[in-house]
Amino acid sequence: MVATLTRMFGVHNLALAEDIVQDAFCRALEVWRFRGVPENPSAWLMAVAKNRALDLLRRERTAVTYEPELARYLQSEWTLAPTLNELFAEDAIRDDQLRMMFSCCHPRLAEDAQVVLILNILCGFSIDEIAAAYLSSHAAIEKRITRAKKVLASSKKLFNITDTADHFSRLPAVHRALYILFNEGYHGASPEAAVRAELCHEAMRLAALLLQRPLSATPVTHALSALMCLDAARLPARLSGSGELLSLFEQDRSLWDRQLIADGLKLLELSAAGPELSEYHIEAAIASVHVMARSVEETDWGQIVSLYDQLMATRPSPVVALNRAIAIGQHSGPECALEEIRGIAKADHLVRYPFYHAALGEFELRGGRNEIAREHFANALTLARNPMERKFFKQRMDACGNSAQRGA
Repeated sequence: MVATLTRMFGVHNLALAEDIVQDAFCRALEVWRFRGVPENPSAWLMAVAKNRALDLLRRERTAVTYEPELARYLQSEWTLAPTLNELFAEDAIRDDQLRMMFSCCHPRLAEDAQVVLILNILCGFSIDEIAAAYLSSHAAIEKRITRAKKVLASSKKLFNITDTADHFSRLPAVHRALYILFNEGYHGASPEAAVRAELCHEAMRLAALLLQRPLSATPVTHALSALMCLDAARLPARLSGSGELLSLFEQDRSLWDRQLIADGLKLLELSAAGPELSEYHIEAAIASVHVMARSVEETDWGQIVSLYDQLMATRPSPVVALNRAIAIGQHSGPECALEEIRGIAKADHLVRYPFYHAALGEFELRGGRNEIAREHFANALTLARNPMERKFFKQRMDACGNSAQRGA
């Protein structure tokens, strides 16, 4: 909705577009409470936004400066309604989303600021959700968004998605934003739920839009889409029938989506067309090792460790280092894992991440140090971000007690 309205009013009127979207959602809160949720909520919201825009255009025709190439159509009553219908057509909306994503990647902004802008404007992420994804503070992200929106609003026009000149320099930030969007759905920091499949599917839909355009259908885009498919294939098994979070070791692999696995492997094969080896290629390769294994025990953990070594060389981060340490633990035992975790550079960035403490707890438990493990799980419990995580860490704490009793 924001993308289409910004296309209409011009990027300099971004705040106006966001206000209209807010109005539409407020209207939904009022109407749906009494009439119930409509059969097609998206279409309902789009219609309300279109009508609100139409009213505003008629009332403020001389006060608002529109997107230059559309101005003459929006200022004439004869062409106003047909133009709006055209702009809100399905194909036009898809193009607007791509146009807006690339417009957010303004060359005057650092890549992190570009990504934050996409997450906030196009993906609807709150400041707190973005802060959690970046392991940053609310204040820091708020300042970054405010500065980035000012830069975007100062642009003379939206990005031309058919223009090759600046396309490839902006594409990495688009990839990164979709990657974060997917991850927030797969194992994000939402206070409501540990798994939000709708965010994963939205990221996959936007990635599919990139694949439909020759300029953005690069090997890296194929690798990112492959990663999403292979990880999304495991979504049906990530929660138990009663909604409890399940670890990889507890999942029923017969529930994994075989069609998505096949699609992911095909996309991964297509991603090998060029010489570039991106982080998404490596992560998709890791995901492929997992989905091809019939069990945790039959997983080629040595290959996964090797791939994590490559990932650390390509895009090092504390979270990647933690995942690498976990893989080493599976391959070489708990003591090796604990040594690797304690040696993570910038580990202070992980102290607010519950699964850092959970990993320590898991390997201490496997090493037979139940009380120490219990303390780590207790730390993870205090940092849990939603009821699913709290229940999961509580169960791991209970496992420490049960193990101690069995040992006694």
